[in-house]
Amino acid sequence: MNIYQWFIFFLGIQVIHYLGTWKLYEKAGRKGWEAGIPIYNSIVLMKIINRPTWWTVLLFIPIINLIMFPVVWVETLRSFGRKSSLDTLLGIVTCGLYLYYINYTQEVQYHPERSTTAATRTGDTVSSLLFAIIVATFVHTYFIQPFTIPTASLEKSLLIGDFLFVSKMNYGARVPMTTVAAPMVHDTLPVVHTKSYLKWPQLPYFRFPGFEKIKKNDIVVFNWPVDTVEKFFDTSGRKADKPVDKKSNYVKRCVGTPGDKLAIKDGIVFINDKELIFPERAKPQYSYKVAIDPNAPIDFDSLIKELDITDRFGINNLRDTIYFSALPASSVARFKSVHGIKSVTRIIHKEVDKTIFPHTQNWNVDNFGPIYIPEEGKSVAITMESLPFYSRIITEYEHNKLELKGSDIYINGAKTKSYTFKQNYYWMMGDNRHNSEDSRYWGYVPEDHIVGKPIFIWMSWNSNGVGIMNKIRWNRLFTTVSGEGQPQSYFKFFLILLGAYFVGEYFWKKRKADQK
Repeated sequence: MNIYQWFIFFLGIQVIHYLGTWKLYEKAGRKGWEAGIPIYNSIVLMKIINRPTWWTVLLFIPIINLIMFPVVWVETLRSFGRKSSLDTLLGIVTCGLYLYYINYTQEVQYHPERSTTAATRTGDTVSSLLFAIIVATFVHTYFIQPFTIPTASLEKSLLIGDFLFVSKMNYGARVPMTTVAAPMVHDTLPVVHTKSYLKWPQLPYFRFPGFEKIKKNDIVVFNWPVDTVEKFFDTSGRKADKPVDKKSNYVKRCVGTPGDKLAIKDGIVFINDKELIFPERAKPQYSYKVAIDPNAPIDFDSLIKELDITDRFGINNLRDTIYFSALPASSVARFKSVHGIKSVTRIIHKEVDKTIFPHTQNWNVDNFGPIYIPEEGKSVAITMESLPFYSRIITEYEHNKLELKGSDIYINGAKTKSYTFKQNYYWMMGDNRHNSEDSRYWGYVPEDHIVGKPIFIWMSWNSNGVGIMNKIRWNRLFTTVSGEGQPQSYFKFFLILLGAYFVGEYFWKKRKADQK
């Protein structure tokens, strides 16, 4: 929905509210017309139901308002003496339309001094639970979101089983575009495994200002633009058609920002003709061929365990050669130091791979480009040769109509030889270079797909560990994701603060008891 459509929709909601409540406003000692003035009617209604004025704000926050609307319907009914369980049920299941019945057919009396405190323990529990859900949803949507690392594409930097906190504030919190959705879940409801949202209505893209821009080498969480995860396909085998903010969450390293020229030469990323230098914490990995002396007494099992190399990296044996699909520089240096290993050679792909973006060039994962990363407001020439790079941007991400008529290109019905981008784009790649489905396969990441920045690992779970103590990666608990130097765990400081809290609470309660 565009802004004009949302304006009409908003006015429609105001008309529905006015027609269903104006007589109730009058019975509460207000003017009937006050029910028809947008926003002001909500402020007046909060006074009628004896609730704080700031509740009005919650009615206009996407997702949170889905929780608040039923609360306000029930509170309105109770303010006019309709307190039975049946009234509550009818108010909710009719989406508030039960108020029409009360408004036009029932002689109800307004109770301005009614108590807003729950009369039963059950009611108090429900009220507390709703408040907790609202607060948690607000924090989850606009401040911090938990996230789990699902794949090995950033292995060594972020591990499978790392549980992260992702900041929405660093790059600016994105207002949910999908307005009807279950709180604090992504695209699927747990247990029942069904869709957690409705595609309509959709809000236009809007992002609050952040306090930093995405920089090269930042690790970023984003909605996967092509979202081709098999489990999200429908029954006919087609890719699920999901709203932007409900596409699968992905995490990669940003290696190219808007306006950059990017190329990959023998697996090394070059930005604007200069090699991209990784931060110290990054652990880029490449495939290697290790040639060994078959007569040398090498204990490979112990060596592989020492280097924390597991079978998920793909270890293939071939007589006197071992192939590794992912080794960081530290492991390469260790192999080179072992007596009996004749050589360690990085494998560089040379063959043409048409699965590589834009699927028309003679490129592969290790030799790619150069390409231009689109920047908002900048224009590029559109030709039959350049079109494959930008066609998805033009149609899918920026919602234009693209037509080819012979050798001529039409956008929104007009013949064109150039295109001006409406938003910024980024190039995301995994550090595990030969085990990462990233921008090399599906292209640019639009700015409106950006979710946030991982800032903190609060738990790390190794499913291959034996015993609970070995399943938890203790050295990764409470470590920051970004920063200079090697990661440092702050878990001991957390334990100290937690202990201080409980000790302080004990003495505070003891002091209060002694004063009595």
